[in-house]
Formats: sequence, C-alpha cells, structure tokens
Amino acid sequence: KEENKTNMSGDQLDFALDLMRRMPPSDIEDNLAGLIDLVPDLCEQLLSMVDQPLKVVHDSAAKRDYLLCDYNRDGDSYRSPWTNKYNPPIEGGATPSAKLRSLEVKANDAFDIYRDLYFEGGVSSVYTWDLENGFAAVVLIKKSQDTTKKNQPMKGTWDSIHVIEVQDGRGDAKYKLTSTVMLFIETQTPETGRITLAGSLTRQDSRNLKINRDWNHVSNIGKMIEDMEFNLRTIIETIYFGKTNQIVNELRTRAGTAQLGAQQRLQDEIKRSLGQK
Repeated sequence: KEENKTNMSGDQLDFALDLMRRMPPSDIEDNLAGLIDLVPDLCEQLLSMVDQPLKVVHDSAAKRDYLLCDYNRDGDSYRSPWTNKYNPPIEGGATPSAKLRSLEVKANDAFDIYRDLYFEGGVSSVYTWDLENGFAAVVLIKKSQDTTKKNQPMKGTWDSIHVIEVQDGRGDAKYKLTSTVMLFIETQTPETGRITLAGSLTRQDSRNLKINRDWNHVSNIGKMIEDMEFNLRTIIETIYFGKTNQIVNELRTRAGTAQLGAQQRLQDEIKRSLGQK
C-alpha cells in the first residue's frame, strides 16, 4: 500500500508539472495557487520545481530592494542578500558559511553592476548555499517596464533565474548552469488592439574553468551567465518576435492578389531557367 501511495504521488507530480507547462505563462501564479489547492500534499514540491515571476521586496535596514524565490526561502521567511537576515525574523534559518557568504557579497556587488549595464534598471539578487563538494548559487534578475513610447502604451517584464552548481577541483572547477527566462510583453494601439506575448525558455550549459582564488568563481559564473543571456535573447528574438512577425505577415498582406500572382509566376520562371542550366 505504501509503495502504491508513493507511485500515485509521483504520478500526480508529473501530471501537475505537465499541466503547468501547458498553461499560459502570464497566469502562472494563479494557476499554481489553484493547483496547490487541488493537491496540497504537493505544495512544497511544486513551489520548488515551478519557476514563478520574481517578486521585489525592500530591505529597510539596508535600504535596498531584493528578489524573492524558493532559494532564499525558509518557511514563510525570506533572506536578504544585503543583511543576511530573514524577514520575518526566524531562528535557525539556513545561511551560507562565512567563506561562502563573503563570495555571495562579492557576487551581489558584481551582478548589481552587470544588471545596471545590461538592463539599465531593475533588481538583481544572488544567493548561495553550501554543498558537500562545493557550493551552489542562484542569480536573479528582474526588469519591469511600464512606459509610453511614441504614444504607444507598452508594459513588460523580464525575469531570469540562473541556478549554478560548482564542484571544486585542483586548480579548476566544474560549473553546471541551468537558466530560465520568463518574458511578458503587452502593448495596445488603436490599429492593432491589445497584443500580449508571454513565454518561458530554459537552457543548460556546463564548463570546466580554471580558478586561482575565490574571486575567480564570481568572474567565471558571470561570464557563463553573460553568454547564456545573450543566447537566450537571440533565441527569444528569433522564436517569439520573428515567428510572430512571420505569422502576421502570412495572415495579412498589403499586396493585392494580382501582384502576388505575378510574383509567383516570376519565381516559377526563375526556377525553370535555373533547372535548364
């Protein structure tokens, strides 16, 4: 009976995760909350396995904003990367070792500069935790936009979650990176009406890189994330924007039927000429 119960719980989790992948990314929080109401036994597993849009809170002691995720959560409290304290305060909350905390502080300063240079705003947070043969870290970046450009209202959100595991070796380290980007854009004009674009993308990368001191970890991780975000932006631009533009062009064209027919006949004639050669 116990084995059947375990198998059923595993099946429920698989079905739940499969269902979340098929739901609109823009409604992920509401859908996840509804799913947890249906299967409360899977609450912790779903919260740790389903990526959600990042939330911003303010650290009144440090006077700085930081991001919430499952990796800085302990119960109902969240740890600030600036003060290393939980809010609401708890006793015995998980914190990195002193050596790793020092690296965490350096990483937060480095990615704060990275975020400002690449995103020109937003919020970033880095959290680390100890592993048996190394450590792990998560780098979070959130940029929200809600402005009017050329009288065209547009709002959107970029959430990137980079989870990296590091295994130290002799003179080098093995890095395994898993990156997820969640994108939401909404625009509305009298000509097109309301258009909403939302989606998520996950990719992985592994590298063996040289290290000399702890600071090398920050630069190595930074380089991997910089390359990954460039690749993700390129894929998003190609898949989401490029494909959407292609679909719109196929559905609607300004060229008349006669002009399209002439273009097709010209293409056929060129093909025949090339075939004869």
